Amino acid sequence: MRALSLTAIGFTAILTGCASIVGEREQAVTINSTPDDAQVTITDERSKEIHSGETPVTVQLKKSDGSYFGGKTYTVDVSKTGFESREILIESRPNGWYVAGNLVFGGLIGWLVVDPMTGAMYNLRPDSIDVALGDEVSLDSEGGRVLRVALVKDVPADARDQMEYIGRL
Repeated sequence: MRALSLTAIGFTAILTGCASIVGEREQAVTINSTPDDAQVTITDERSKEIHSGETPVTVQLKKSDGSYFGGKTYTVDVSKTGFESREILIESRPNGWYVAGNLVFGGLIGWLVVDPMTGAMYNLRPDSIDVALGDEVSLDSEGGRVLRVALVKDVPADARDQMEYIGRL
């Protein structure tokens, strides 16, 4: 009976991957923006829309695309009317449990079969996104950008260091 138990434990250890034991197939990613209530659209590497909503938000994203060694990649678009939009890339990368843990616990089966099939071998980076949408952009009545021109002497002295030189006209 003892030999059978030891054999079952050994067989189980051989057929498991370390990252699959301690990891998850999905990961929470938090997205914040300044200002709040910006529109967020998340698409995957196949341009499939995964999530649409407003900041702040936390979403559960899959780490694997379901294929062998297939990590996910996401594009996060953050926008708000009157502000410049931002695009952030989220990528999957092998985690420490996959890289080092399989040396101790999972072996080749964990490294080459179990963890690559479950997606638990990956972590999504970044897992927290804080987006500053930048300065407010002036728009005309048709949604086009407006360039405001002022004489330097009319700009308050404490705001002049924020000005950008674009050349002589």
